[in-house]
Amino acid sequence: MSDTFPLEGIAALSHLGVLRARGEDAVSFLQGQLTNDVAGLAMSEARLAGYCSAKGRLLASFLVWKVAPDELLLACSADVLAATLKRLTMFVLRAKCRLSDASAEVALLGLAGATARGWLGAGAPNAPWRIGEHDGARVLRLPDAAGTPRYILATQGGAASPPLPPLSLESWRWLEVQSGVPLIEAVNVEQFVPQMVNLELVGGVNFQKGCYPGQEVVARSHYRGTLKRRMALFDSVADSHAGDDVFHDDDPSQPAGRVVNAAPSPLGGSSALIEVKLAGLASGRLHLQSLEGAVLERRPLPYALALETA
Repeated sequence: MSDTFPLEGIAALSHLGVLRARGEDAVSFLQGQLTNDVAGLAMSEARLAGYCSAKGRLLASFLVWKVAPDELLLACSADVLAATLKRLTMFVLRAKCRLSDASAEVALLGLAGATARGWLGAGAPNAPWRIGEHDGARVLRLPDAAGTPRYILATQGGAASPPLPPLSLESWRWLEVQSGVPLIEAVNVEQFVPQMVNLELVGGVNFQKGCYPGQEVVARSHYRGTLKRRMALFDSVADSHAGDDVFHDDDPSQPAGRVVNAAPSPLGGSSALIEVKLAGLASGRLHLQSLEGAVLERRPLPYALALETA
């Protein structure tokens, strides 16, 4: 069901919220909290990052970019923003860093397709995770998905919307799923170590940056090669939702995996990113929600997936 075809237009990304970190210690504070290198982040680029518990389990995932040398914006799932902001604030202590919910001040618009690229013109970055500018708004280039170029336009809240055809949020979220980049939603908080959802494969983990909460667990999973679970892309004729369990023919007594993100497919049914036991990908069938549920059909991710089972 996930054949490549373009989607065109603009969507208001209401499923995302924006956290602001401002102050002379904002960069150093986030450097000690997130899985990726924030200290080396240039004004011309965005980076993915995770925020983990002490046990290395993801509490949130972010798209991070600078708007000034001492100010950063972090986009995350809107339903984890309040809890994440509260938790991060607890650790600011004496650091000169102010954290706030900037969702009402910064509007995020998803732009997709050749029409959007044409409207952006010279403001369209030519590579993923690069940042351009269009009429004073920042343009963040995302990886293409299903043959479709994608951008996030970060504007002031209340600014006029670009003259592009409307794109449903469901269609945008389907493109997110096709990209293979995970978004941690509230239902999945503390369910996954970053590698279980391929966060390091899409550039969201830096193994040389130094300490952050859960760093030892994340590093151990990486260097010892003991990871037994990964995230893969699947289609289903049935609806799927983040947090749904999946089951394997060979072990009906317990879940073999969990849906990370899902969205209705424009071709019918749904597509989902599913964290699953590697052994479950080798043979047999996976089913959605129960052994009697819809069969899941595996589709290729847009990046290589190492299937180590050691």
